[in-house]
Amino acid sequence: MLIFVDKITERLIYTLDFIFKDRGILYELTNDWVNFSKNEKAKNQLIYSEKYDETIVSIAPSTVLFDEAIFEYSLAKKLFFKEECLVFDKIIDPFASVFFVLSRMEEYTVKQRDIHDRFEARNSVLHKFSWLNKVICDRWSEDIISFIEDNLDINLHKNKIQTNVIPSFDIDNTFAFQWKDGLRKHLGKWKDKIKKDLPRIEARNNFDAGNTKDPYDTFDEIKKVNEQGFVTKIFWLVGENAKYDKNISGNDIRHQKLIQEMSHFAEIGLHPSYESNKSTFYLKNEHQLLNQILNTEVKSSRQHFLKLTFPLTYTSLIAQGFTDDYSLGFADEIGFRAGTSRPFYFFDLLKNVPTEFKIHPFAYMDGTLNQYLKLSPELAKNKIKELFDEVKQFGGDFIFIWHNETISEFGSWKNWKSVFDYTLTLKNEI
Repeated sequence: MLIFVDKITERLIYTLDFIFKDRGILYELTNDWVNFSKNEKAKNQLIYSEKYDETIVSIAPSTVLFDEAIFEYSLAKKLFFKEECLVFDKIIDPFASVFFVLSRMEEYTVKQRDIHDRFEARNSVLHKFSWLNKVICDRWSEDIISFIEDNLDINLHKNKIQTNVIPSFDIDNTFAFQWKDGLRKHLGKWKDKIKKDLPRIEARNNFDAGNTKDPYDTFDEIKKVNEQGFVTKIFWLVGENAKYDKNISGNDIRHQKLIQEMSHFAEIGLHPSYESNKSTFYLKNEHQLLNQILNTEVKSSRQHFLKLTFPLTYTSLIAQGFTDDYSLGFADEIGFRAGTSRPFYFFDLLKNVPTEFKIHPFAYMDGTLNQYLKLSPELAKNKIKELFDEVKQFGGDFIFIWHNETISEFGSWKNWKSVFDYTLTLKNEI
């Protein structure tokens, strides 16, 4: 397909690659109006410009894909073809809609953050326009393709994007009691007594007596996930103890042996500590430590507490040698933060260029269902099925986050292992 534009930009190419190239549709850009308008051989022509030719299909552009800075646009929504998309300063523009959401442009400008300095779902345009549970960028892409096919009376023969189910775990707290020795053990007991946490006190006493294993020791269950044929991802916190970083030290030899053992059953990535968001010193040290433990260069990460600031988090990871991140999603809501479940490349809006750093969005996190939304296990399964059906329709990776303690049936997670198991069964529907 030959597309005329007034100006060829990095933003434009990035967007068109997502819409067309990734679906196997070839396109070519030109800003030569004379030759374009005289090109009788090109049946598949599209104008993305204010220029007009009644014989050629056109879409009027907003300025978004041609601006070189980050602006706060006046946003609304309106029907483009068969799908509602964004309206920028009164111009309906599905191409710009894809870029705006995919690049996370709003996160560069919206100042409201939660207590952990996180961008919340309720402040997103996707939440405002009820698009959060839709892979809306893929819907817009399909709508653009359908619009072109309908108006040109052609078939662009787009490729169907495969659907994958990918379970992942964050290991924030490897054990509840095991290997927590000395002062830390005594402080834990004191804390349980102060809170009058009777189930935890009982579990601790049973563990200390040798009657039961540690309640967070579900690593055999995680191994079984791999044995069922899933490509399993584990992101391990190895940072030192701090207010929001409570795991056993990554320098503990026993801990290192467990991480090495689990690397035979899953792909291990770094779970950068909460403290690493304050200083790249911690990120560098934790990365080097995990590299040493696994005797390989760890390339993937997921942020602890899902702390993600654009573009700083990703530029820091890139500088440290990471190539892939799995943090993109919300803690307070389920759904698709970037309007897609497909892996895509990070576009650095400050430099106004695409990168080779790949983002892998997730659809839901266990704590969102149980602790934020306070759903019952059965209602949670219904929500998960709705998200999966959306991914199945448009293709992509259905990635979901659990923790070793949340599949343990311990405490507030009683009956929730069934929710995790249910998610795994969705693979049978592909």
